[in-house]
Amino acid sequence: MATIYKICEAALWRAAENAGEFRGAPIDLTDGYIHFSSRQQVAETAARHFAGAADLVLVAVDADALGPALRHEPSRGGALFPHLYGVLPLSAVLWVKPLPLGPDGSHMFPELA
Repeated sequence: MATIYKICEAALWRAAENAGEFRGAPIDLTDGYIHFSSRQQVAETAARHFAGAADLVLVAVDADALGPALRHEPSRGGALFPHLYGVLPLSAVLWVKPLPLGPDGSHMFPELA
């Protein structure tokens, strides 16, 4: 099983849980797909796009459960990033964990698969 990760504001994720699906963060809605990162990419994503942001969660998703709506497309520096063209069903979510800030202001990640 391939695992991909989504960094999300905790309140936005709670709303998704209440709705039974995740339609994306504002940037996802603007871009027309939900942005994800691989295990190797997620720390850089946090540093680049969520620096200093508190009250975030890290969502682990079973990439294989997303089917052809998930595409790996070039992004920064030509690296391939997973993009979901559609709604994220909560049935594909493996776990959700807090993504707190450490004493140095960077995010403290849980152990990733």
